[in-house]
Amino acid sequence: MRELTPPEIRPPFGRYAHGVEVPPGWRFVTTSGQLGLGADDRAPPDIGAQARLCFANCAAILAQAGMGPADVLRINAFVTERAHFAPYMAARDEWLAGVARLPVSTLVIVSGFTRAEFLVEVEVTAAAP
Repeated sequence: MRELTPPEIRPPFGRYAHGVEVPPGWRFVTTSGQLGLGADDRAPPDIGAQARLCFANCAAILAQAGMGPADVLRINAFVTERAHFAPYMAARDEWLAGVARLPVSTLVIVSGFTRAEFLVEVEVTAAAP
């Protein structure tokens, strides 16, 4: 995959690319939105812990397809408050630590999720040969 960050447009606000090109013939994996929920059906009370669980859940799905964070080309995330931006970004950047080619990334503020304790949801799209 190739990161696309044209010099004639404003650089990204964080550790992400404006675009990613996928070579022909690669396999794709797309996750459903993953909540900050453990296998015990419990959500931690803080956004950082929930975001780390979201990414851990995404990683488990990718691993089943033989992929990992380095194969991610897109991250879509949703948080319930503007104040959740920094803790979410810290968890995302931690998950992408060591990844050379950055994915594209979108973060949207939403009014809520299916259960009141959910603060963040993350979905990823990945590709590999």
